[in-house]
Amino acid sequence: MSTFAIIETGGKQYRVSAGQKIKIETLEGIPGAQISFDKVLLRAEGDTVTIGVPHVAGAAVEAKIVRQGRDRKKIVFKYHSKTRQRKKKGHRQEFTEVEIVKV
Repeated sequence: MSTFAIIETGGKQYRVSAGQKIKIETLEGIPGAQISFDKVLLRAEGDTVTIGVPHVAGAAVEAKIVRQGRDRKKIVFKYHSKTRQRKKKGHRQEFTEVEIVKV
């Protein structure tokens, strides 16, 4: 019997189930703090599927913040041939890693 949900946070959607760890856009909070996601788009428990319009009423996903961090550096390189024009820039995106406690 699999239970999962699709939540929305940081402008993205994630399929989550209990015990799973995911990296999401930065949220306020210290490691160990409990948070709740109330924007649940879909909830499935066994053969029962509830689809929200746009969100499932009264549904929430409980999670715990594991750590705050910064991802690996992404290189942004722009190049124009024949003009000796090059631009190199690096970017590190901040994230929050959460562990899903209860769906």
